[in-house]
Amino acid sequence: MSQPASTVRARYGLIVPSSNRMAEPHAACFNPDGVVAHTARLRMTGPHVMGLDELLPKVAAAAEMLADATCGSIVFHCTANSMASGLAGEKRIAEAIEKATGLTAATTASATMAAFEALNAKRVVLVSPYPRGSHEHEIEFLEEAGCEIVGERNLGLAGSEAYSAMPPSEWVETLRGMKNDKADVYFASCANIRAIEALEEMEEMLDAPVVTSNQLVIWQALRLAGINDPIPGLGRLAA
Repeated sequence: MSQPASTVRARYGLIVPSSNRMAEPHAACFNPDGVVAHTARLRMTGPHVMGLDELLPKVAAAAEMLADATCGSIVFHCTANSMASGLAGEKRIAEAIEKATGLTAATTASATMAAFEALNAKRVVLVSPYPRGSHEHEIEFLEEAGCEIVGERNLGLAGSEAYSAMPPSEWVETLRGMKNDKADVYFASCANIRAIEALEEMEEMLDAPVVTSNQLVIWQALRLAGINDPIPGLGRLAA
């Protein structure tokens, strides 16, 4: 049930790819009472991929619209795009949002690194649904940020429809096959997957923290909004 305006504790904004199906229902499912997520959509993945210089004005315009909804912070929520141009590119995305709105900004990439820091995690097993090229951009970003990739696999699924259609049980089996005693954390990357729905099952199976793009963005957005509640269902990161 939606919250009456008088009971809203915080609002945050998400800028998501136009094809994303999972970020909004996951935020609605896991947000604590009184927290509302608002979204703006951009055509920026699949056939709509563009260079950072072309993307940034669109990000700024989307952020301005979210600011109109009195969001307290805004997250550019696309894992692949936020990592594609390295640390410098990620910084430019956040700066474009902050310049356009005056609000605190983050990206999926910066939220990932904040989550790894909170978990004291450096050695990462990375799994994504992406084609190899996008997956390798993420490896490069994580290594530039100081992580050691101790295991990795891209599933090469056929686009956004296939990403969101993969059931949580298949993510469990995928991660089961990648168990690695060297890992500090397992990262199921992509904002349009359902791995979050089996997060605690995977952590119990692997005896290690598991993070997913939607989980860590919800966690970071809430912390930026000053909401520090434990979040049931979101694993060790949000305990």
